[in-house]
Amino acid sequence: MEPPRLAFAFALHAEVGAPIDVGETPRGRRRMVPIVGGRFEGPGLRGRVLPGGADWQLVHGDGTSELDSRYLLEVEQGGLISVRNRGLRRAAPDVMARLLAGEPVDPALVYFVTTPTFETGAADLQWLTRSLFIGTGRRQPRTVQIEFWKIG
Repeated sequence: MEPPRLAFAFALHAEVGAPIDVGETPRGRRRMVPIVGGRFEGPGLRGRVLPGGADWQLVHGDGTSELDSRYLLEVEQGGLISVRNRGLRRAAPDVMARLLAGEPVDPALVYFVTTPTFETGAADLQWLTRSLFIGTGRRQPRTVQIEFWKIG
């Protein structure tokens, strides 16, 4: 058997607002990061990230964050894509502290991988609902950049 192949699907650049810190919970430190806009583009696919989404994070003391984002994409040609993007982001505790404080961090120091699922009613976008994808991300102070790859 051969390992799965990856095909580039699209890159997303989401603009994010200031995190809202819910505080320490029995499961870890809960944060909500508003998604306020952005854009995406790939082969035959481009559009904007609609405001109103959010990333609900659970931050652990060992430098690992569980990510659970939900947001909407609007395609230029028409059509909406609902995204649920779960993942893990981890780094050494000192690097993660800088990242959570909104400081720029070298992306090479951070493991940031997601598993998105897509829903859409648009007939020409059904390929997004019929395959599995993986995302690789980078967090900057005011943006999140994720490249999505179709697993084939």
